[in-house]
Amino acid sequence: MGLDPSIFKAYDVRGIYPDQINEEAAYRIGWATSKFLNAKTIAVGRDMRLSSPALAKALIEGITSAGTDAVDLGMIGTDMYYMAVPKYGYDGGIMVTASHNPKEWNGMKFIRAGAVPISSDTGLKEIKELSLNGNISKASIKGKVYQKDIYEDYVQHVLSFIDPSKIKPYKIVMDPGNGMGGHIASHIFKHLPCQIIPMNFEPDGTFPNHEPNPMLEENQGPIVERVLAEKADLGVMWDGDADRCFLVDSNGRFVEGYFITALLAEAVLRKKPGATILCDPRNIWAVVDTVRENGGRLVINKAGHSFLKEAMRRENAAFGGEMSGHYYFQENYCADSGMIPVLMILELMSEKGKSLAELVEPLRSKYFISGEINSEVEDAQAIIAKLKERYSDGEISLIDGLSVEYPDWRFNVRPSNTEPLLRLNVEARSKELMEQKRDELLAQIRGG
Repeated sequence: MGLDPSIFKAYDVRGIYPDQINEEAAYRIGWATSKFLNAKTIAVGRDMRLSSPALAKALIEGITSAGTDAVDLGMIGTDMYYMAVPKYGYDGGIMVTASHNPKEWNGMKFIRAGAVPISSDTGLKEIKELSLNGNISKASIKGKVYQKDIYEDYVQHVLSFIDPSKIKPYKIVMDPGNGMGGHIASHIFKHLPCQIIPMNFEPDGTFPNHEPNPMLEENQGPIVERVLAEKADLGVMWDGDADRCFLVDSNGRFVEGYFITALLAEAVLRKKPGATILCDPRNIWAVVDTVRENGGRLVINKAGHSFLKEAMRRENAAFGGEMSGHYYFQENYCADSGMIPVLMILELMSEKGKSLAELVEPLRSKYFISGEINSEVEDAQAIIAKLKERYSDGEISLIDGLSVEYPDWRFNVRPSNTEPLLRLNVEARSKELMEQKRDELLAQIRGG
């Protein structure tokens, strides 16, 4: 079996196992990553997918055949490997995971020293080239393999973001979708007084209950029902590799990532007055106002995890959030985490004596958002140019696609990096205006 070049995407490697991604591919990629990084030591983690142990083993074989030592971190979440590489001073890391994709899929995420992501512009193209065409020869001295259990260090690391003694005994429903989230949360929450009601907790790569994609509405029904039935304080869902989290309030309503970003900005600024906060331009007003009210500095940056992580370093930012459920923390090596946001929201609830629903309500009643609406288009740039012309009397920003702002409404439209889609987000000071402008924009985008 050769190496299928199509598995190399913009930010990672992904494909169906074993037709596209397999042990031979993993071996070659392990060897190529070692050569590209000129690494002494590379860490390898894996999720609970059925093919992950075999792919991790082949990766390690490839890494060591290049003369590089490999540290086998075992079955972990992606945010755990983001911690391990900088904390222990490794030269890079590869995480075997396909995140929220269906069970047939697997993939790999790459970082260099310091948990800096490797995407196609920053080395993944070179790794692809070496994997496909490199002279894959074995080093005269093979690298060694070390096993390392990082769970205890990781638990202490994430708990350091809060004061555990402040956390009230909340009742929390958790649905990791048989991904890594439950396994990790059970290690963390034994240190806290909360009552956990587990759903789909066992890591199981067959995903017997639902795909580990919390953004799909059909996956949200069971946890909403359970939160209401148990009269729980909140619900938490994670994606498969547990680097993104999604929250449900006690009324059974999903809390948009946009509002979680605003709440986390407040939580961070309470600890670090005057700090810099990052958000993407899709929806901004709730974050703009929260950061201003809490005395912080806001920087708006292009969406996407490699762009946000780069900006976190460049701007010396304490926190960054994206509406897709990625939340980045300076003291988490500028990486995203699926656990730190949950802990910080629990601490904010405890300190303010308010439920999550009560914290979110002032935001929901003030900022009305359309959610992201995708439209298939032939020529995204032509449509963006037309919209820029049509709304030229508004305040225009080109940070990420096109953003146009008026006093009482704004929108962002941006092309997908990977598909022929335009993504629209509208926000307004009233629900009626948001719906009116949403429909007006969609008619133009879709040629109505």
